[in-house]
Amino acid sequence: MPRETRRTLQDVADAAGLSLAATSYALRGTRGSAATIERVQAVASELGYRVDPIARALASGRTGTVGISGSLRDLWQQDLSVMLTRALRTVDRDASIADADADPDAERRVLERFATQRVDGVLASPVDPSAEHWRLLDPSTAVVAIGDALTARPGSGAVLFDNRYGIEAVLEHLRARGHRRVALLTPSLPTTPGRPSELLAVELAAPLGIELVVVPAPAGPAGAATAAAGVLEAPDRPSAVFCLSDSLAFGVYRAAAGLRLRVPGDVSVVGFDDHQLAALVAPGLTTVSWDEDAIVAAAVEQLLALQEHGRAPEPVTFRPHLVVRRSTR
Repeated sequence: MPRETRRTLQDVADAAGLSLAATSYALRGTRGSAATIERVQAVASELGYRVDPIARALASGRTGTVGISGSLRDLWQQDLSVMLTRALRTVDRDASIADADADPDAERRVLERFATQRVDGVLASPVDPSAEHWRLLDPSTAVVAIGDALTARPGSGAVLFDNRYGIEAVLEHLRARGHRRVALLTPSLPTTPGRPSELLAVELAAPLGIELVVVPAPAGPAGAATAAAGVLEAPDRPSAVFCLSDSLAFGVYRAAAGLRLRVPGDVSVVGFDDHQLAALVAPGLTTVSWDEDAIVAAAVEQLLALQEHGRAPEPVTFRPHLVVRRSTR
């Protein structure tokens, strides 16, 4: 059988009646009106056009690949990585996802791998935003941090979380329900002391008259269950556990069940990212909700601005809201 002829960008440009440059921009969704972008992408689909990554890299000096780094034992970061991958696909970018595993050494190895792969950009939920290993990436590589700004890499894009607002909302909620001794389960490790969210929680708890017991825990539910069990078995057990991710909160549920403690009868539990399972566990998890769709859109927009213009827009900050369910009393 005759081999099918591979369609080229010139074929798409001819069919759309546009220049090569205009067609390329429209396929990536970076320039042109919404109608033009939609029309060109429809033409490409009809023709069966597929981007040749080798040809693109040779022609533009870019690989078309964006690295995504996060701690993938955390369920919310898993979902975020999937959403980022899908968003990148709409602007003609491929994703390479790597697990930093809440460990600065693992994060450094991830960045070394991205540097070797010569990725064009990186979207990262940083484990250690102040680490020098962020300088391992070439200065021309567009880097956008999600959550905390990279203090060691000036000029990076940043999609920031108003953690102060979210943490204060949680602590005030617990105080209003009479809680004065609260455990703070945090995904920090001994190698990453002083994470911004942890420091904020300690700072904000004191004026509210809340004694905060900081408990480091692995990022996933299984490891968090082990860490939480140690706190819940103590004679001076706190009346509530505030978790800096819902994955940690699910671990507390597991630990409480193993110790025959009732949530919220014996211990109240609060999470911090409103993962899709938060409304499905029993009882429903009180947590803090973020606008994931807007966060993903802002991160990709910052990445494209860095790639096209060499500079990122001003950092974007997202404010969460408290979702009260039945895990607190």
